[in-house]
Amino acid sequence: MLDTQIIGNRIAEARKKKNISQAQLAQFLFISPQAVGKWERGESSPDIITFNRLSEILDVDLNYFSENFQSVNNKTQKPVSVPEHPANVNLTTTNLQESDFADVILKKGKFKANNLYRADFTGADLTGSSFEVSNAREANFDGANVTDCTFSITDLTNASFRKSVLVRTHFNKSALVGTKFTEVHLTGVELTMIDLRKTIFENCIFDGVNFKYADLRGLRFDGFTFTGVQFDKSALNDVSFTGATLRNVSFRLPFSITNKSYRAFKTVCFDGAMMDKLTYAGLKGLMVADLSNVTVI
Repeated sequence: MLDTQIIGNRIAEARKKKNISQAQLAQFLFISPQAVGKWERGESSPDIITFNRLSEILDVDLNYFSENFQSVNNKTQKPVSVPEHPANVNLTTTNLQESDFADVILKKGKFKANNLYRADFTGADLTGSSFEVSNAREANFDGANVTDCTFSITDLTNASFRKSVLVRTHFNKSALVGTKFTEVHLTGVELTMIDLRKTIFENCIFDGVNFKYADLRGLRFDGFTFTGVQFDKSALNDVSFTGATLRNVSFRLPFSITNKSYRAFKTVCFDGAMMDKLTYAGLKGLMVADLSNVTVI
């Protein structure tokens, strides 16, 4: 069994070498500062999933937390590399709260374990950049090019993507509560394991988007256009597609056809929707959707 006091000391040592406060570390892990304090005092210990995230944030090997680890080998001595070239910039574990990145060209940038609260990326070219385990609450991506970008385990609560370029953008296990997508053409975007119930979509077009294991319960997509979209094992209770246009859209229920899944999908509204023959046939084959007010095109 691992010694909680040793683990606590190791966490505190690595955290301080990275110049991260307990509160900042807690933000990166989406936990309370009190929990970090308990770890460092040896009163409790992280679970295995959190250990993996800690090793990424603190830039240490998992063995670092073991009793036999030799401190001379720990990776916390590695400096942050910021090359002169505007591409491949590594901004790992830096505090960038309210930073101004408006109109910058930052292709293939790497934001990992950053505090990006209220950071301004308006009009920036972020093509190929990655955002991992970061706090990007209220960040502004209006007009930004986020083509081929990845947002993984990142808090984007109340962030804004107005008229942003979203092409092959991947949102994975990230918080999108109150996040606004306004006048956006989402192309080849993937939203995986995300709660979208309080995400705001206004005047959006969905083209080749994949909602995978996502929670869309209660969302209204009235009048929106969906082309080549997949709803893969996502929760769709009470979702409205009233007046929407659906072409080559597929629905894969989250579980086998049971009474529970039947009742859930039956609440989806397609009143006044227009859909192609393939989409209509797929929905008809599920034998659960009400297609009485649908127009086949």
